Amino acid sequence: MTGDDFAKARDMNARRPSWRRPAWVVVIAGLAWALGACAPIVVGAGSTAGASAAQERGFKGTMDDQAIRLDINDRWFKKDVALYSAINLQVQEGRVLLSGRVPDPQTRVNAVRLAWQAKGVREVINEIEVDDESSLGDSAQDSWIATKLRARLIADSDIRSLNYSIETVNGSVYLMGVAQNDAELQRVIAHARDISHVRRVVSYVRVKEAPAPSS
Repeated sequence: MTGDDFAKARDMNARRPSWRRPAWVVVIAGLAWALGACAPIVVGAGSTAGASAAQERGFKGTMDDQAIRLDINDRWFKKDVALYSAINLQVQEGRVLLSGRVPDPQTRVNAVRLAWQAKGVREVINEIEVDDESSLGDSAQDSWIATKLRARLIADSDIRSLNYSIETVNGSVYLMGVAQNDAELQRVIAHARDISHVRRVVSYVRVKEAPAPSS
């Protein structure tokens, strides 16, 4: 094509009616207009819902986690306002992470126990630190008991170990969580009682089909 031919073609295309322009030109123009018109609408609650839905857990999972968070906070607040204010709470797909500092081991036990009572909780990860702990020797022995019991639960194929939390204070073992049935719970208690230096076993575990107890 010569320079004159190119110029003629350019002039003809410029004079061509818009309805006869290539389809791809019309499509791109339409998309540009639609995006420009719709963009300002995505704000506020709709934007939050979109972000939640984009997460792997989806919108429903996000709402379920929020319900768990509200339930746990409510139980803590009713039990002790100081407990509510001292502990950080994160919930992701039914897995609850607790962190912060409390004045004594029993307060930590109460925090974990109440967290497990919320409907929909699948696991409680306890990272709460205690300011006023027992003697160094007792603390080391308690840690050894808890570690040994956790290993036994993991090794037992008839027990869903992630559904349990273990707290040991001065030789007393506190079990918390949700058992699939009473037989599983009895296996967990038996493992705890079989460990040396365990003085007593206190179970706050509820059976799966049983309603969650009040705080």
